[in-house]
Amino acid sequence: MAVFVGTYTPKLDDKGRLFLPAKFRDQLEEGLMVTRGQERCLTVYSLAQFEVLTAKLREASLTNKATRSYVRMLSSGAFDQTPDKQGRIGIAPLLREYAGLRKDVVVIGALDRVEIWDPANWETYLQSEEEQFADLSDEILPGV
Repeated sequence: MAVFVGTYTPKLDDKGRLFLPAKFRDQLEEGLMVTRGQERCLTVYSLAQFEVLTAKLREASLTNKATRSYVRMLSSGAFDQTPDKQGRIGIAPLLREYAGLRKDVVVIGALDRVEIWDPANWETYLQSEEEQFADLSDEILPGV
């Protein structure tokens, strides 16, 4: 399974295309899925990881309102892409609007996925979460 790490600052071109960071290209060259993420970012999954996610969602109870809402938000904003020879992918206008993306963007590796952020939103998120980061390790990974 792919592992994505690091922070990059590419730009969107005039056609809404994004150059994927070189470190991510090999892991995404067979195709990917771009969709809405949490906190107004976009999430990029390899096709294999998106299949894992959708398999889990198929097992979830659709009688649960939260499950239905999550599936709707995730799938209605999902666009499959295959990077071109230069490593570019198109970001749909719907998704650019959702995440507030203009020309400058921040692309981060988030282990099993890639996230695309508006720079101001990313900075705000970092500032709000940084203080809690140290405290979270005991909650998420006790003893680490």
